[in-house]
Amino acid sequence: MKKTFSVLFALLMVLSVSAQEKKVKTGWKFGGALPAISFDSDLGFQYGALAEFYNYGDGSRNPDFFDHTYTEVSHYTKGSGIYRFMYESNHLIHGVHLTSDLSYLPDQASHFYGFNGYDAVFNKAWMDNKLASPPYRTRMFYRFQKNQFRFKNDFQGLISGEHFKWSGGFAFQNFKIGSVDINKLNKGKSDKLPTVADQPGLFERYQALGIIQADEAQGGWVNTLKAGLMWDSRDNRPNPMKGIWTEIGLEVAPKFMGNDWGFSRLYIIHRQYFTLIEKDLSLVYRVGYQSTVSGNVPFFYQSQVITSMLTGATSEGLGGASTIRGVLKNRVLGDGFIMGNVELRWKPLYFKFLKQECYLGLDGFYDFGRVTKNIKLPDNLRNNFDSYYEGSEDFNNYFKPGTEKLHQSVGTSIMLAMNQNFVVAIDIGKALNEQDGNIGFAIGLNYLF
Repeated sequence: MKKTFSVLFALLMVLSVSAQEKKVKTGWKFGGALPAISFDSDLGFQYGALAEFYNYGDGSRNPDFFDHTYTEVSHYTKGSGIYRFMYESNHLIHGVHLTSDLSYLPDQASHFYGFNGYDAVFNKAWMDNKLASPPYRTRMFYRFQKNQFRFKNDFQGLISGEHFKWSGGFAFQNFKIGSVDINKLNKGKSDKLPTVADQPGLFERYQALGIIQADEAQGGWVNTLKAGLMWDSRDNRPNPMKGIWTEIGLEVAPKFMGNDWGFSRLYIIHRQYFTLIEKDLSLVYRVGYQSTVSGNVPFFYQSQVITSMLTGATSEGLGGASTIRGVLKNRVLGDGFIMGNVELRWKPLYFKFLKQECYLGLDGFYDFGRVTKNIKLPDNLRNNFDSYYEGSEDFNNYFKPGTEKLHQSVGTSIMLAMNQNFVVAIDIGKALNEQDGNIGFAIGLNYLF
């Protein structure tokens, strides 16, 4: 039986670094820390922590900063984890906002539910070991192993006025892909998972049917360049109360950068913020569109949602904590998609903690998204399926072409913020279609947008 729980404590563990409560912050200050302890019967024990530091310089940018560092080390005993260092600066390059991210993200059980949203059927019972077999197959049926190395650099600068900006960046990323390491996950357990040979998951079945090509099944290099334009009139970056943040750009993976695949993708994201009650209540929304323009994107990179700058360890979807909260992570995978989020944000409580200015936020949200451009499947898929399985499997248990529609979720968030910059987010989302899962729970940093 699978038992999973998470305990994240000391949500705002900070040092008192000011001699006077109302003194303008200067120099380097400890921003906050968030220890993490959890247990998952498949992945093992998780232990680690994250910490942030801010450089306020001479205080002239207060409450904004000159420099910001973020370090996270989080490890599961069976191999998964996050090892990340991020540096952000508003002054290192004159007139340029820089973010540099160096990460290693091993994932022993990455989510994979097939291509093109509802066109790929999700069978919850196949992963439910509380049931007899059949229908139970394996808890790892919708999983594969994905280990990612990433060195990513993003830049922004003014073109004219205060709000019209350019954006650009480059990234070197290596992915190692494979089947779930069942032997590692079974180590020390009495409730053994079946081997991939005895019970292949969706990842293995897609390979057998020719949906995932051999050159994608082991991963490779995806090195990209990015350029775009932006209008940013937000009054506050961590939690804007008014303004517009719109961007359009192109990400390309050219062959000369040593790529194993060449492609280009267009992205458009519009965000807008409305004040309903001064300082305390706002209505905000985000809508986005992303689509492949040329070339072929490897399946394991289709889940990457392009943004001008990372706000977390990953930017993946659709489905999961950074896109459609409550929907299964990466449930909606396509060659193009639309997505959106609407939030009502309220700050009902302000307080001081160790001489730091803090507040409690409560949000209600509605998230949505759908595939707009399908990943191409083999023309003779039905015949391949019937020939390969010889009647032992039902095609309709895997594929329902033409059924894709809007994926939706609703939920609430609890935000704990210190000095406007350090924000801990607790999200609880409910999927509105059982094909997308049920309830999702996540703890992380920052408002979604």
